[in-house]
Amino acid sequence: MIIYLQKIIELFKVRISLTITLCAVSGVFIMPYSENLTVSQFLILIICTFLSSASSSAFNQYYEKDLDILMPRTSQRPFATGFFKAKISWIVSFFTLLSFSLFIAAYYINLVVAFFLFLGALFYGYIYTVVLKRSSIYNIVIGGLSGSFAVLAGSAVINPSLSAQAIILSLILFLWTPPHFWSLAIAIEEDYAKANIPMLPNLIGAKSSSYVILSQTVLLVLISFTPLLFNMGLIYFILTLIGSSYFLWTSVALVMKTTKTNAMTNFFASFIQLGLVLLASIIEGSLNYL
Repeated sequence: MIIYLQKIIELFKVRISLTITLCAVSGVFIMPYSENLTVSQFLILIICTFLSSASSSAFNQYYEKDLDILMPRTSQRPFATGFFKAKISWIVSFFTLLSFSLFIAAYYINLVVAFFLFLGALFYGYIYTVVLKRSSIYNIVIGGLSGSFAVLAGSAVINPSLSAQAIILSLILFLWTPPHFWSLAIAIEEDYAKANIPMLPNLIGAKSSSYVILSQTVLLVLISFTPLLFNMGLIYFILTLIGSSYFLWTSVALVMKTTKTNAMTNFFASFIQLGLVLLASIIEGSLNYL
């Protein structure tokens, strides 16, 4: 029973789904204070975002089981090992879970929230997984929009119309994804080559990729401070400065010495940068509700 539960957690990529959920929560708090926000709406957003992300993540593993077998990092996933048999009933379950989350979001919050959750699942579960991953160098760039759509879903709880704050934060998510995953692609370049997945380092080399990563990181850092022009304050500035400075430093180190170790360090530094930006957004915004 415990092993089965562990495999379910792995199947739904719980850590990724929680990260996507955190993006949606930050989308709520990046917006100005609203008297109309209720606790029930907030909790429903969290649940529905997690379920929609989990359903698309599970489909990703179902569809990519042939690739996962080829890569040590993913070879122990439940469909790759055969722990779960690839039956059509799984597809029905994933679709049902996604449909349920979208219906609840639309009924209890609004249609715009459900629409952005749908786009997030669509871009990750279909456009990235089915259309782009095996064929395009831009696979992860487009796939990263799932996090951006989560931010927009969160902001739509407050205001269904697009706002500058929400667009900027969603842009931060979009710009964060390429240097994050391309750093990983340098660290495990051989695995992606073996699986014939067209990642940037496999096409232009690790050194050239490190320069692209650095340029992306610089742009990301600059955009990460723009919420200060709106309703973000000192806490956001300090946390974003810490995370962005560290990510920028590790990106420079990767250019100076392009090794797998430095690439993996940069990969983890990107987590710190994004985590602090999202945390800062939530802290700053939540203070308005105290």
